[in-house]
Amino acid sequence: MQKIVESSGISKSFGTTKALNDITFSVDESEVFGFIGPDGAGKTTLFRIITTLLLPDVGELKVFGMNGITGFKELRKNIGYMPGRFSLYQDLSVEENLNFYATVFGTTVEENYDLISDIYSHIEPFKKRLAGKLSGGMKQKLALSCALIHKPRLLVLDEPTTGVDAVSRIEFWDMLGKLRKHNITILVSTPYMDEAIRCDRVALIQDGKILTIDTPQKIRDGFSRKLFTVKSAEKYKLINTLREYPGTITAYPFGDSVHVTFNDDIPGNSFYNFLKNKGINDAVVNGAEAGIEDRFLELMETGSKVQRLKGTTA
Repeated sequence: MQKIVESSGISKSFGTTKALNDITFSVDESEVFGFIGPDGAGKTTLFRIITTLLLPDVGELKVFGMNGITGFKELRKNIGYMPGRFSLYQDLSVEENLNFYATVFGTTVEENYDLISDIYSHIEPFKKRLAGKLSGGMKQKLALSCALIHKPRLLVLDEPTTGVDAVSRIEFWDMLGKLRKHNITILVSTPYMDEAIRCDRVALIQDGKILTIDTPQKIRDGFSRKLFTVKSAEKYKLINTLREYPGTITAYPFGDSVHVTFNDDIPGNSFYNFLKNKGINDAVVNGAEAGIEDRFLELMETGSKVQRLKGTTA
């Protein structure tokens, strides 16, 4: 299978800030590959390098087998890029934006309409409306249509669902799934862990470093401890109490509960007595399956321990 993106040892700094540190990965043809991580992890910087908008300080990047620096003119013809911030012309109408981007890439809306029809049909009734007057979900669909209008081989989406309602997020990912039939490779970033399961493979990235790369299921399976959920009416007090308990390894808030790992596989009577002595009498404890976010936090914790050890031995 052809490698669409190949990154080897990519690093990038802005002044004293290291945005990317030794980034190595590859993306297969027709794959939906996700970069999952919080704001400031380095996702946007990496995507700008892949789309030839930034140069790396160190390392090599190949897209379609071409060097990302010397082959940038040809690469731009075959890459569709949707940046995180809405970047279309807000004083142009929906159809004017689409026609403009088609013209820039030497094509027409009619020529590639079949590629965008599933997406554009949602906003076509509003084609005379100014882009700046669209809702968040409609802006998202217009931006995706413009990124696809020249029929790119690689589609790069930087946090495309940030700030969009839950229904529009689901619709967007459904639309990405339909693009598979057009043999388009998709590289997407998101801070939402629940979107990771829609990818074929994901890379967890933090502080400019890739923590791991694998399928969503294998990442979840990599969680190394037994996980519990703990609930109480006084959640804030519960979190602090759990973190004070000597047998707790980690305690992180998740929705209406706290995800906890202990030194022991099963918390004993001493744990429940500790909670009662702290005034928590309504705690409900259940075993739980780890999600991608649990594994992400575990990898972050491991990385922090390694850095601390390096600091003490330096």
